[in-house]
Amino acid sequence: MLMLCSSWVDQMGNVHGRVEGANPNAEALLIGSHMDTVVDAGMFDGSLGIVSAISALKALKVNGKLEKLKRPVEVIAFCDEEGVRFQTTFLGSGAIAGILPATTLEISDKRDTMIKDVLKENSIDITEEKLLQLKYDPKSVWGYVEIHIEQGPVLEQKGFPLGVVKGIAGQTRLKVTVRGSQGHAGTVPMSMRQDPMAAAAELIVVMESLCKNPEEFLSYDDHCSDSSVKSLSSSLVCTVGEISTWPSASNVIPGQVTYTVDIRAIDDLGREAVIYDLSKRIYQICDKRSVSCNIEHKHDAGAVICDSELSSQLKSAAYSALKKMEGDIQDEVPTLMSGAGHDAMAMSHLTKVGMLFVRCRGGISHSPQEHVLDNDVWAAGLATLSFLENL
Repeated sequence: MLMLCSSWVDQMGNVHGRVEGANPNAEALLIGSHMDTVVDAGMFDGSLGIVSAISALKALKVNGKLEKLKRPVEVIAFCDEEGVRFQTTFLGSGAIAGILPATTLEISDKRDTMIKDVLKENSIDITEEKLLQLKYDPKSVWGYVEIHIEQGPVLEQKGFPLGVVKGIAGQTRLKVTVRGSQGHAGTVPMSMRQDPMAAAAELIVVMESLCKNPEEFLSYDDHCSDSSVKSLSSSLVCTVGEISTWPSASNVIPGQVTYTVDIRAIDDLGREAVIYDLSKRIYQICDKRSVSCNIEHKHDAGAVICDSELSSQLKSAAYSALKKMEGDIQDEVPTLMSGAGHDAMAMSHLTKVGMLFVRCRGGISHSPQEHVLDNDVWAAGLATLSFLENL
């Protein structure tokens, strides 16, 4: 990076590298992804996008074209997109986009270590004032582009190494707590139990049914149109990823069960309708079973639609890359939706965004089995290069 461009680490721990091109005063293209990942993960999630961008700049440098770029290009390796440690996503990109509240610095991990303390331990003295200064001026930015592995099976199914992202699904995370009457597993008759585990099991199955067939559950009104329900049928996914019980003993009827719900859809109104209907059914079932329940909203992010101009340019770049590698391409470069969240979601609050997906084997991600073929990595690099050459 030092040989290619000026580089620095900002007050949130993001790593930047910038080339000025032929016109340093022009609006800059920001391109990048995140450098963190999850526990027990693979090596391509996030990092592939950063490496692809740096490799493309290096190729331009070797070819003598780096200084001829029409606008500045800044590569950013964002910190903490995943939110694993502090349970809050998009720390790096959120700071640059200006959507990260100052109170975020006070968030603690499971050991009660705050974000600002972690940064200080790494020689970064962050303050509320410095956090606010991280926000980029929207007038200085032309757009944001992110290269990322698909983390799903669509491109592999279609037989294409690259695909253009049309939008990123909105996401809601809930924490549901069900409380009942703790008791001995052998002495409380079934008819007299207030069992939060059985209630939670029914709640989870109802959620699955609703999310598999939203058209059978949701009513059509001013808040949920026919088009929203149709959109949900193709994009809605719901997941219970964590569940815990207290006191968690094999011979004890639990007193409390807590579980998480992750709801994603490309249609925000439809997603809100699902949350409303699911919440209503949760309270009804808990009331019927004589247990109490509480629903906490832990995270909400609206869906993001990628910019049509950037998407068109990325599609042309992908086609150019594949043509160089394989000759004539008969089929059109696929366009698909992202069910996973990305830094582009945060950056959409700052500027127009575009994304290019790269095929991953089996659609597996967030796993040591995550893998991208060498040729597909090559295709991603060539597409990034073609995009930069035609800015």
